[in-house]
Amino acid sequence: MMSTRLRPIAIGVLLLLGRLVPADMHAAAIPQLGLFTNESDVGVPSTIGAGSSSYDAEKKTYTITGGGENMWANADHFHYVWKKMSGDAMLEGTFEFVGTMPATGNPDGHRKACLVIRQTLDSDAVYADVAAHGDGLTSLQWRETKGGGTHEVQSNVVGPKRLRIEKRGNYVSMSIAAPGEELHPAGGSARVEFTGDFYIGLGVTSHNTARLEKVTFSNVDVGPLPALPSQASQTTLVNTLETINLRSKDRRVAYVVTQPGRIEAPNWFPDATNTLYFNNGGKFYKVQAEPPGTTPNPNRLKTPEAIDLGMLTRINNDHGVTVDGKMWAFSDQSQTVNGQRPSLIYTMPVGGGSVKKLTELGPSYFHGWSPDGKTLAYCAERNGNFDVYTISVDGGPEKRLTTADGKDDGPEYSPDGQYIYFNSERTGSNQIWRMKPDGSAQEQVTKDDVENWFPHVSPNGQSLVFLTYDKGGGDHPENKDVRLRVMNLATGAVDELAKLFGGQGTINVSSWSPNSQYIAFVSYQIVPR
Repeated sequence: MMSTRLRPIAIGVLLLLGRLVPADMHAAAIPQLGLFTNESDVGVPSTIGAGSSSYDAEKKTYTITGGGENMWANADHFHYVWKKMSGDAMLEGTFEFVGTMPATGNPDGHRKACLVIRQTLDSDAVYADVAAHGDGLTSLQWRETKGGGTHEVQSNVVGPKRLRIEKRGNYVSMSIAAPGEELHPAGGSARVEFTGDFYIGLGVTSHNTARLEKVTFSNVDVGPLPALPSQASQTTLVNTLETINLRSKDRRVAYVVTQPGRIEAPNWFPDATNTLYFNNGGKFYKVQAEPPGTTPNPNRLKTPEAIDLGMLTRINNDHGVTVDGKMWAFSDQSQTVNGQRPSLIYTMPVGGGSVKKLTELGPSYFHGWSPDGKTLAYCAERNGNFDVYTISVDGGPEKRLTTADGKDDGPEYSPDGQYIYFNSERTGSNQIWRMKPDGSAQEQVTKDDVENWFPHVSPNGQSLVFLTYDKGGGDHPENKDVRLRVMNLATGAVDELAKLFGGQGTINVSSWSPNSQYIAFVSYQIVPR
């Protein structure tokens, strides 16, 4: 995807629609562009000629020819047919690659037909697009700061033909459809802030400075979006189970479903199959991912498969597996105790077997296994206070490790067993802490002006990922602007992995890949019912 940025060159005039026009196309509108008002070469065009476009009013089809190095990294080079809008907006259309120049040689597999929203026509502008590549890859791509790098969410569907981009508030998302299908959410969204007027339209790049690519866009529609209903009961959720590459920060959809309820809390199974487990409606499911940059697996499990947990029919979003992949732990609320259904902790062998209850008192919420699989760490409310506890896998008395006022939550062992990491609000906001497994030597790890939740240590022990809310976020609520951040445990440096709409359910439990290269998480979008 990535390529070296070209040094900008001066271009005095461009040949467009059979006449010479200034290279700065901001002013005069070009007639006969259908729903759009103007067109431009953004960045540096192809060395064999400028881009161009035409519109067939009878067929309502746009034909756009574009060149340029790429739409990626710190700058974009493509031909753009656009109009100005503001507020919430959408653009959709059906595309087809119909020509390449010169006739010799082959087009680049990463040539792109795009639905584009840009803050300005500068090549390094803030932007978002839905990009259909020549090889079938389709991604939601964006640059959230001027001159910054590009990130993407890759669809798990290859070669859709109809595309849609939506800007709603500070989030952009994409929908896709194969021929004969209705448009449906592709999953994932990106937080990109556009201010005032922006440009919206159709773009084409050749991903090769010495080529031009021709694309048709038909059945195009562009316009404002209606406001969401004010009542939560009138909305539903696009739930996206995603994986993210820690180095590139590229994201890829593993599974997407639109429903009133939430899917939550992925666990990455400790083998080489990229199998993710999650809860949905009190039940447990598995599906296989294709993390960004991995070899496609045409035989992967794409439709979630339900796991029979016997008597456990109301599990919540606190569950996890031992390092050796032999035993599950679940927090479940299916059993009635004194007329209530408290969350209690159970274990069950992977692959099925007898269910064993470990905690007699509730609520108790599992969060982590010790590396040797002999002890479980969990958060529990006792006498009105939430603290961190441990218990033997064989049962017996629980051991209280924290006593501070307020909530201590999300305990998880480090892979070497030397620490238990957890989040605590004892300083006035939730921060990440750690302690020895016996509760001694409690020390603060993060010290910033936000709310940090659910620390998860990578299997190699080098990194700590956690969920961040703005200050005053409360008790890890749902449907909030949040960030996934990662700390280098050797240096203490913190990096931002992703901005998303999520919170409760996003990464309640450990979701590291066994090789420490990827994280699985769930993001959400509120859409009209």
